[in-house]
Amino acid sequence: MPAKPSPSPEPLYLVLGQIPHGRLCSYGQLATLAGYPGQARWVGRLLGKLPNDSRLPWHRVVNAQGKISFPVGSPAYHRQLSRLIAEGSADDNGKLLWRQRVWP
Repeated sequence: MPAKPSPSPEPLYLVLGQIPHGRLCSYGQLATLAGYPGQARWVGRLLGKLPNDSRLPWHRVVNAQGKISFPVGSPAYHRQLSRLIAEGSADDNGKLLWRQRVWP
């Protein structure tokens, strides 16, 4: 049986670029909005491959519980959290304001 082709990332990047400053979106929501329902894990893998200098707002994407998916305390966790705090999507104690900031 031939391997299933990977979805095209372009629709995902287009939707990702539309997440407003200060708002949050889950991996699953992003997948659905891009036309790939049920592909949350694929979204996570794709975002993990973005170059470090990417201008796409990857940091606005969190898991379905409204939490950062990186291990707590890791450099990646702190990088994402600091960006979310700066945008007002998390409080100074590091709690994400999921219910207040969910998009769309």
